[in-house]
Amino acid sequence: MGGVRRVRTAAVAALGALGLVAALPGAAGAAGTPQPVPSYRGAEGAQAVEGKPSTAGAPELKAGSVYKDAIAPGERYYRLRLDGGSSVYASAVLQPPGSAKVSYGDGLEVDVLTPENRSCQSGAGRASFGYDPVPISAVGGRIMQEDAGCQGDGTYYVKVTREMAKGGDPAAWPLELRVQREPKLGGSNAPTAAPSVWPSASPTLPGSDAAPRAGGTGFNDARALGSGVWSDELRPGQTRFYRVPLDWGQQLGLAAELSAGQMTKDSGYASPGLSIALYSPYRSLIDSEDASYDGKQTGLTLARTPPVAYENRFASDRKLGAVRVAGWYYVAVTMAGKVGEFTQDAVPVPLTLRTQIIGTPGKAPAYAEDLAAAGFGVGAEDRTAAKEGTTVVEADAAAENRSVMRVVAGAGFGTGTLLLLVLGGWILLARRRTP
Repeated sequence: MGGVRRVRTAAVAALGALGLVAALPGAAGAAGTPQPVPSYRGAEGAQAVEGKPSTAGAPELKAGSVYKDAIAPGERYYRLRLDGGSSVYASAVLQPPGSAKVSYGDGLEVDVLTPENRSCQSGAGRASFGYDPVPISAVGGRIMQEDAGCQGDGTYYVKVTREMAKGGDPAAWPLELRVQREPKLGGSNAPTAAPSVWPSASPTLPGSDAAPRAGGTGFNDARALGSGVWSDELRPGQTRFYRVPLDWGQQLGLAAELSAGQMTKDSGYASPGLSIALYSPYRSLIDSEDASYDGKQTGLTLARTPPVAYENRFASDRKLGAVRVAGWYYVAVTMAGKVGEFTQDAVPVPLTLRTQIIGTPGKAPAYAEDLAAAGFGVGAEDRTAAKEGTTVVEADAAAENRSVMRVVAGAGFGTGTLLLLVLGGWILLARRRTP
């Protein structure tokens, strides 16, 4: 049975790399039948924790690990044990059910605090909803920089606050927590000032034919993209996630287009109707834009990101400050649920994404430890994933199958060698016994 699962997993991974999983029979409902929007896919192996209403008895979160919890409106506390040299990012992804009613008064805050209840940054990381119950991410951090507080090793706390608008949903919603540790730089010549200028001209995006790439439900199954033009589909209320590898010195140009939908009324209007958001490797919002949609073609383009640079973290501008480390950058594209009031919900609307990775990879800063081991940076496997269009889940499955095949091949080689030795022994013995 395990072998069947591995073969099936490998087949799905291969089809996913070609962007064909969404086209498989059974991947969608019967024609004309509305299907529920897929829920957020949590991280594999996430550990269950239960945040506390105060720091007393708060469960510990460790760097490099992912956790799952549920949070009702109010505060939840978690504990961290930090060293005195690295930067740490604590992200929280709130996942409301598709039936939830949200507004701009609903949101999420994440803050890292000292035992003296002092914030380790200028303000808590915050994210808020629009009118759609889509996953949102907020990040709190302890950043190592000159003249900043919270530099010592010891115990710290993560405070996660779920804000609720009047008349909102008081039920507990799933929460995904992730702690990422960025090693300190080695040597004594680390930069301490933000860049004064950087190339900010509008990107020239590709105009080639689109290749199919079905997006994921969240950060954990986001579809990998390189430079190119990509096609997908969206239904009202749905968010698709993608990931793009950006190395040191590189920039990202990004645009999204929503085609005409099948109208059920003579007219309709949603503002916003199409939204796009860009997140950092540690899940912090960098930039977002939205456009209205009336059932006809619409589109939007994000400003070119700054080049990825360590010193960006010292900038006062939030968009510049977030592009501080090489790694996977995440793109979330949403079509508003209101669009379902004037279009056929069972017929997805074609989506086109245009991505351009600008510049050649530069030299990485001299970190004191391996950055890849901490979950950052861009390596050969990441570039391969972007070329093939795999998700993390598919890439892991493919790696597992390659490992199994190596074991099988090794076992086969060993068995074959043993058989040859036994056969040779028989032949030699037979020759000795022959008069």
